[in-house]
Amino acid sequence: MPYLLGLDIGTSGAKALLCDERGTVLATAVAEYPLSTPRPLWSEQDPADWWRGAREAIQNVLKTAGVHTAQVSGLGLTGQMHGAVFLDASDAVIRPALLWNDQRTAAECAEITERVGAEQLIAIAGNPALTGFQAPKILWLRNHEPDNYARLARVLLPKDYIRLKLTGIAAADASDAAGTLLLDLRTRDWSAEILRALDIPRDWLPRVVEGPDVTGGLLHEVAAELGLPGELPVVAGGGDNAAAAVGTGIVRSGVISSSIGTSGVLFAHADTVALDPQGRLHTFCHAVPGKYHLMAVTLAAGGSFQWFRNTLRQLGLPALTYDELAAQAAQVPIGAEGLIFLPYLSGERTPHLDPLARGGFVGLTTRHTVAHMARAVMEGVVFSLRDGLEIMRTLGLPLNEVRATGGGGRSALWRQMQADIYGAEVVTLLAEEGPAYGAALLAGVGSGLFPDVGAAVEECVVSGSLTRPDATAQARYDEVYAVYRSLYASIRESLHQLSRIAQG
Repeated sequence: MPYLLGLDIGTSGAKALLCDERGTVLATAVAEYPLSTPRPLWSEQDPADWWRGAREAIQNVLKTAGVHTAQVSGLGLTGQMHGAVFLDASDAVIRPALLWNDQRTAAECAEITERVGAEQLIAIAGNPALTGFQAPKILWLRNHEPDNYARLARVLLPKDYIRLKLTGIAAADASDAAGTLLLDLRTRDWSAEILRALDIPRDWLPRVVEGPDVTGGLLHEVAAELGLPGELPVVAGGGDNAAAAVGTGIVRSGVISSSIGTSGVLFAHADTVALDPQGRLHTFCHAVPGKYHLMAVTLAAGGSFQWFRNTLRQLGLPALTYDELAAQAAQVPIGAEGLIFLPYLSGERTPHLDPLARGGFVGLTTRHTVAHMARAVMEGVVFSLRDGLEIMRTLGLPLNEVRATGGGGRSALWRQMQADIYGAEVVTLLAEEGPAYGAALLAGVGSGLFPDVGAAVEECVVSGSLTRPDATAQARYDEVYAVYRSLYASIRESLHQLSRIAQG
């Protein structure tokens, strides 16, 4: 029986997953590694830790599964997006990698916007210049570490550095490359115009391929160390969100995923490029060949609920679990009797693109209890995600089904809220394994077990529960959402002033 490996180079650790040809997960293994914050707003990792973690995770998953490794047919890669691994002419790491959540490049983002033009940047790359992306990190190295910049010969994304170590090949899939801000979405290759404007040589960048493409075979010395077949096909894979979408079946029009974890993400498949002219949504290439995806992000989704629970604990109240808080919230009417929560505890991405936004409760009265506040927090999070959904709808993306993942998929109340607030059927999945699972399915396509990504999903991704919207509840939520949507614009300047006061 053939087996498939998926490897996810995450921020906290490397995760390896082994499944069979039906998509049944046989084992997973995680190898953790540290995160460095040498200065405020900086976030770095040593690529050597990724390589150690990748080898450890693969070895452990094979040991746990206890299968004949000669039957492993392919290895797919995924990982944290946007990071910058700087290599010299001998492919030695020049300095620690700058990660997706590194915030040091505000000045470089302004420089990129000025050099390329705000409208042209979105038209070509699908996104405005944001501090997390790879392109401003390259300019930061030029501006702040000229000696390191003088050594620069190659720039890779995190998972693609591991590909280089596995195969000796430098390549990037289109979905991950789209998160560099250097890719032309329509040609699915590096943008000559952006590279020229930023004075970045094209030969610093790897070749761009599609998610299921085989990028090379496993080096024999690496294969011997890992206990895998030599020349094992290593498939391009995808950025973590795109690979996770393959693993949850978001590979056709009309199906989106709604993930409520620490952050919240709406992920929608698109057959063609769909751009929000204001850049409120991310538009990237998908790991499905020739396809695209749009992504809306709420920075503090489940994070808002976690903050609320932790605050109650700090006040000395009983240590309620998330389920207990949700049970209390379920006893409160829709709209929490006039209480609304703005979940901008970490600033906000979609739709406001405002790092100075602040959260808060609006409408508090003496009648409101912890249960009311819990419900308002949950509703506010889903309202924030609906903001992204409304932009998707204005761009003409159809919505037939929402696949709920993360904490928002495990909670019956979260699922019903999403169905009623989105106005769509919400389904869960029988198994939810994250990006590594999608990478394994892409490896199945690349190694010939499945004819295409759609067939892999049809065979392996199985739906679970179904939650339908309630028409009465939907109408009530529409009323409350209209008020929610008006609040940010009304108090934006006050929120900014509070941020300035807090910063001294």
